[in-house]
Amino acid sequence: MCMAVNFTAAQLFSVKLLNLVEEVLKDTGLDPGLLELELTERIIVKDPGSAIELMRDLKSLGVHLSIDDFGTGYSSLSYLNRFPVDRLKIDISFVKECHRDPHSASITRAIINLAHNLGMKVIAEGVEMKGQLDFLTEHGCDEIQGFYFSMALTPDGLKSLIRSGKSLNDVKSA
Repeated sequence: MCMAVNFTAAQLFSVKLLNLVEEVLKDTGLDPGLLELELTERIIVKDPGSAIELMRDLKSLGVHLSIDDFGTGYSSLSYLNRFPVDRLKIDISFVKECHRDPHSASITRAIINLAHNLGMKVIAEGVEMKGQLDFLTEHGCDEIQGFYFSMALTPDGLKSLIRSGKSLNDVKSA
């Protein structure tokens, strides 16, 4: 199971971030491939040169990187091509109406196609209804997250779910 962690702008551009991630991986023994660092589009476009350099350093540790809230910032597609990221997370503002608004549907499909054409996976944020899930599945979205599957879980709630052997699909149908 992969663990995703968000960063603030201050944390992202801290000279200590790379060292912190290295220390955490060493101290916990966590497989770097099970750690995903989520960077918001708005943060990385503030200083794309530094962000690209840091992302390359983080990728060299073996961690995965994703761009969170994709489509809401001001990034240039030329930067997207240079960012060494593994996943794009479609912002909830597009997912919310993707199954019933033609404009949201077009943007959502375009993001999925763009990511796939760049060799990235796609995660849809904020899925709350079956219609959204059906649309995203039909259009090849790789991963889905949102209250449709489960409300937010406490650490103990997550442990219980994992120990039960149930998937989030089982939780939804229960």
